[in-house]
Amino acid sequence: MSKDNVNLSRRTILMATAAAVPLVTAPLYKAQAEGLEGTDLQRYQPVFFTAPEWQFLLAACDRLIPAEGRGPGALETNVPVFIDQQLKNGLGDDVYMQGPHQADAPATMGFQQTHSPQEMYRIGIKLAQQASVAAHGKQFQQLSPADKDALLTRLQKNDIDFAALGDRSLKASQFFGQMLGDAKNGYLADPAYGGNKDMKAWVAIGFPGARAAFTEWVDTHNVKYPLGPVSLSGKRA
Repeated sequence: MSKDNVNLSRRTILMATAAAVPLVTAPLYKAQAEGLEGTDLQRYQPVFFTAPEWQFLLAACDRLIPAEGRGPGALETNVPVFIDQQLKNGLGDDVYMQGPHQADAPATMGFQQTHSPQEMYRIGIKLAQQASVAAHGKQFQQLSPADKDALLTRLQKNDIDFAALGDRSLKASQFFGQMLGDAKNGYLADPAYGGNKDMKAWVAIGFPGARAAFTEWVDTHNVKYPLGPVSLSGKRA
C-alpha cells in the first residue's frame, strides 16, 4: 500500500465518508461480553479468531489505520476487538446467502458474496499468509511496514490470485474490502461495540457522539460545537 493510499484511507476515515469498496449492509451486533469499553488490547483474548489469525489481524489493522497523522491508530482504538466481537456475535447473519450472486452488481444491490464474513476472514487470512510466505519467506505480521503495505495493496488490487492458492470462489479484493470496511466501522462505532476506545476517533473528527439533545444549537450557525463526545453508556471524552 503506497503512502498516498494510506493517507487517502486516513482522510477517508477521519472525515467519516463512505468506504471505497462495497461493504456488508448489516447492523452492528452488541457483544454480550461486559466491559468492552475499557478493554486492554494487550490482554484481550479473541473469541472468534484463532491465535495465528489474531496476529494477522492485529498487523493488518495497524497498517490499514496506522498510528500516524492527525488521528489515533487502529490498535489505539481497539479496532481488532470490534471485528472479533462482531464476527462472533452474528455479523452477516441477516444477509441472504442463497444466490444467485452477481459479482459485478452495483453496491446498491447489496451483498453479493458467496461467503459469509466469517468465512471470508478464515479463507482470506490463510491465503494471504500463504502469499506472504511465498513472497517474503515469513508470515505477514513478521514483515516490515513497507512490505505489509505492499502485500495489502496486492490484496486490494487482486494481484494475489486466490484461485491459484486453492479457493476459486473468493477474490483477494473481496477479503480486503471486508476487512477494510470492518476496520472503518470499528474505528467510528460507539465504544460499546469494542472499538473506538475512549472515543478517540470521535474526538479526532469532532463528532459529538450520542448526546441526548442539540435543541439549544439548532439556530446557532457558524460556531464550532464546543462539547466533547458522549458514548451510549453516558461516558464522556
